[in-house]
Amino acid sequence: HATRLGDNMKHYALIVAGGSGTRMGAALPKQFLLLRQKPVLMHTLAQFAQCPSKPEIILVLPESSLPIWETLIKEYRFSIPHLLVAGGLTRIDSVRNGLATITELDSLVAIHDGVRPLITTDIIENSYAVAKEKGSAVACVALKDSIRYIDAHGTKTVDRQHYQLVQTPQTFLASLIKNAYQMPDIHHLS
Repeated sequence: HATRLGDNMKHYALIVAGGSGTRMGAALPKQFLLLRQKPVLMHTLAQFAQCPSKPEIILVLPESSLPIWETLIKEYRFSIPHLLVAGGLTRIDSVRNGLATITELDSLVAIHDGVRPLITTDIIENSYAVAKEKGSAVACVALKDSIRYIDAHGTKTVDRQHYQLVQTPQTFLASLIKNAYQMPDIHHLS
C-alpha cells in the first residue's frame, strides 16, 4: 500500500514540547531554555523548516505555555510558520490533539520531541522516505554503554548489539498513526 502513494505527498512535522524543566531545576520549561542565545524549541523548528520536503509544522504545547511561546516569538522575531495547538494532560493526548489538525490521510507525519534540537535534516528526510515506503520509521541510535538483564534470579550480561535506543522523529503515514490513536487502548503504547 505505502509504495503506491503519490510522490507529492504532503509532509507534516508534529513537534511536541510538554516538558516542565523540573528535573533540570529550571524556572522555565526546558523547551524555552536558551541554547546559543535562542530558545531550544526555536532551534528544533528551524531544523524541520530547513528540510527539502518543507513539512508543515504543527507545534503542540501545554495550554499554560502558549502565552510564553507567543511572547518569545515576538521577543526573538521568530518567523518560521507553524500551527500552534494546545496539548492535553498526557503526551498521548497532546499527540492526538496535533494529529486532529491533519486532515490529509495520504500524507506523512514526523512526530518529534521539541527539546531535541540537534536532529539533522538528513535524519528527518530519511525518516520520511522510509515511512513512505514501509508505513513507518523510527530513528534509533546504537547503545554505547554496557547493559545488564535483571530478574529474580540475578543479573546477566546482554549483547548491546541487539538493542537500540529509540529516538525521535517517529514518522508514519498519517492514515496509520491517526487510526492507531483512535484505538481505545492507546494508553498502553506509552
